[in-house]
Amino acid sequence: MSPYGRKKSPSILIAGAGIGGLTTALSLHAAGLDDVLLVEACPNLRAVGAGINLQPAAVRELTELGLAEALEKVAVATARLEYHHRYGGLIWSEPRGRAAGYNWPQYSVHRAHLQDILLSAVRERLGPEALVTGGRLVRYEQDRGQGRPTVRAYVAGRPGPFSCDLLIGADGINSAVRATMYPHEGPPLGNGICMWRGVTEGSAFLDGRTMVIVGCNARVKAVAYPVTPPDGSGRCLLNWVVESRTGDGLDEEDARGGADWDRAAPPEEVLAHLRGWRSDFLDLHGIIAGAPRIGRYPMIDRDPLPGWTDDRVVLLGDAAHPLYPTGSNGASQAVVDARVLAYELAHHDVDEALSRYEAARRPQTTRLLAAHRRLEPDPVLRQVESLAPDGFLDIRHVLPEDSLDGIKSCTRQVTGVDATALNARSSWSVAV
Repeated sequence: MSPYGRKKSPSILIAGAGIGGLTTALSLHAAGLDDVLLVEACPNLRAVGAGINLQPAAVRELTELGLAEALEKVAVATARLEYHHRYGGLIWSEPRGRAAGYNWPQYSVHRAHLQDILLSAVRERLGPEALVTGGRLVRYEQDRGQGRPTVRAYVAGRPGPFSCDLLIGADGINSAVRATMYPHEGPPLGNGICMWRGVTEGSAFLDGRTMVIVGCNARVKAVAYPVTPPDGSGRCLLNWVVESRTGDGLDEEDARGGADWDRAAPPEEVLAHLRGWRSDFLDLHGIIAGAPRIGRYPMIDRDPLPGWTDDRVVLLGDAAHPLYPTGSNGASQAVVDARVLAYELAHHDVDEALSRYEAARRPQTTRLLAAHRRLEPDPVLRQVESLAPDGFLDIRHVLPEDSLDGIKSCTRQVTGVDATALNARSSWSVAV
């Protein structure tokens, strides 16, 4: 079908067909609001990206959208989070997902696999005409005259704008919808940490369901976890990230990068930060050396906004509240945004629904953004490093257990909701 072959303008236009945008389309459809069009800048939605985590709050929502079976086939139900010294010693371990009392698992999954699940569901449930690719939204205008407000969304290369009753900006950290709403905001903010990441086929480590954070200072850390179930020989895809504090903000090269921050890097560039590291359960050096591609990019976010709505335009996901990846919660919060927004639109007129959505989601994501920025485990890790620079066999010989409560507090804050509250909360599914 021609990208612009729709016979009529949609009631709801979603800018961006990432995790947030696709989940929004599915949530609106499930709530009986299916006059929806997604406009995506990428001409071909191909399998790209690396590993992400879906917190139980997001897995609950995807389950209620009927995607549990598809997720279970491609994802790993994460059971533990562990912090290790760069010489292998275990600093802290805590249960995750169902093991932590949630009624739903935490999933580690390849972003491309998740996107394929969501995209297939959108095409099956809303029809292939519900998605326009190769259409980059550049700005919007609104008719604020008498009668029903109308939004005009301008897409690069299209002779005229799309008209809609509601525009949802799910177009990421470099959102054109956000830039139109807040034209003087400027570029994202860097914290001086450079990140390298990749996905490598390798052997499952520990129990095959554990995420490990390795490194015992605030300058260099590594994260690794499986994103596919092991095959018959115990092989799986391992997602890994190495981060190093290299400055105080975006360097000149990153500042010029704009939306194209993901630049290829050689393994040697990453391995230089891990000299002398060792572990008896994870060959981190070998995993990095064997990665088919390594991406390099800065750790960035944006300051909280005073509001997410502009009449009949609203922000969602990274367009509204980009988070550092340290809490493994960005994609999950976009999923929750989508479900809350659809629920409110199904029960209230548009103005009231947008107000209720923002009141429910903006304070919570603002708290999460602050928690991600504090990086609270770092003081504890620095203390361990200062007391045991050459490693240890038992963390209890270095610090008493109550001294590690800062890590537990941080992981609770960046997750955003405890098991009891999530398990008891009523559903956001809409009976239609």
